[in-house]
Amino acid sequence: MATSPQSSQAATEQRVVQAVLDAYGQGWFPMAHPDRLDTDGEPEVEWVQPKYRAIIPLDGGFHVPRSLGQRVRSRRFRIASDTVFESVIGACASVPRMDPEGNAGTWLCAEIVETFRLLHRHGHAHSVEAWLDRPGAAPVLVGGLYGVAIGKVFCGESMFHRADLGGTDASKVCLVHLVHHLRARGFQLLDAQLANHHTAQFGMIEMPRAEYLARLAELSRQKVEWLPFTPAC
Repeated sequence: MATSPQSSQAATEQRVVQAVLDAYGQGWFPMAHPDRLDTDGEPEVEWVQPKYRAIIPLDGGFHVPRSLGQRVRSRRFRIASDTVFESVIGACASVPRMDPEGNAGTWLCAEIVETFRLLHRHGHAHSVEAWLDRPGAAPVLVGGLYGVAIGKVFCGESMFHRADLGGTDASKVCLVHLVHHLRARGFQLLDAQLANHHTAQFGMIEMPRAEYLARLAELSRQKVEWLPFTPAC
């Protein structure tokens, strides 16, 4: 019996999804290198596994700066999840990379964006979004973040905010709501990948590779559901 094009495509997608999840389950994540281009002129994608992993605590070690706490409590932004995943990852792809070597470009490229779109369609990648409601006009997306859920581990990938549209601190507000949601759903580990000054303000710790891989191996096998989405009150 011949295989239909639709079933063949579905099987191919499932193989790609499983391969990516397997890589994450072994501690790898992809990064684009705009200074290294492939034969098509696209940034090369490298799968990396750093010696130390940036972890944002989901317990009492999570720190919310006072001014950010006030911003969250003001309810300036309406927080949602998975309503415009493609818009979130598209906005994240336009954020300049924070590279100490001064390389231009972003951490994302077309290949990574398409991979995460596929993960999202299969229920593994999720976004948290900050909307600014405007009287007499359509709401505008002013910030967000996205990542991939593997068991009780959420691997945060990227975030963005649009200060020019009134979204100052919107990505940080999304992170606060993400932490609250992960706690409510039973997640045990929030992986922020690489340490930087942005994650340091939230009480980020650097976990040695061996410890991270051990926790990942244990927690990635414990299934939890993403929904319902539970933003902070």
